[in-house]
Parts: sequence; structure tokens; C-alpha cells
Amino acid sequence: MNWILLIIGGLFEVGFTFCLGKAKDATGDASYWWYAGFVVSLFGSMYLLLKATQTLPLGTAYAVWTGIGAVGTVLVGILVFKEPATFLRILFITTLIGSIIGLKAVSSH
Repeated sequence: MNWILLIIGGLFEVGFTFCLGKAKDATGDASYWWYAGFVVSLFGSMYLLLKATQTLPLGTAYAVWTGIGAVGTVLVGILVFKEPATFLRILFITTLIGSIIGLKAVSSH
């Protein structure tokens, strides 16, 4: 169950970086809604990380949480914000995904 909370927390991390990216391009009231989404996502992400670390090893949980956030944010950057999808970016994101899976596989919980 705590692995599921950790994954959802990582997705909330992607959510707060997405909101941050949208807020910087928004104007007027729209920017406030994006900043509000940022704060809600940030709180949700941190809370779920906190809950997950009550039973999962802190180092593993934090690495997986940040890895999900990093991978998700790069993918959102490529798919939504039209950032470049170069061979090396895809290679290193793939390596990061493999590392996240490896940490989960060797975790004792």
C-alpha cells in the first residue's frame, strides 16, 4: 500500500511542476489558479511521501519519489511544453526509470 502512496506522491510532484510551468505563462487570474494547483499538488506530494516513509526505507522512498517526479516532469516537458526529445535525454530518462525499478526490486519492504 505504501508503494502506491509513494507513486501517487510522485505523480503529485509532476503535477506541481506542471502547474508551475503553466503559471509562468499565464496572466491575470489564470496564474493564481495555476499557483493554487501548485500549492495543492505540493502539499499532496509531501504528505504522501511522509506517509510512505513511515514503513519504507527513507533513502529508497525519497529516491523513487524524486525519480518519478523527474521522469514525469521531463515527459510533460517534452509532450506539453514542446521541449526537445533528443536521443541523450531519452537515454538518460530510460536509465533513470531502470534505476527506479531496481530500487523497488531490491527494497526489503
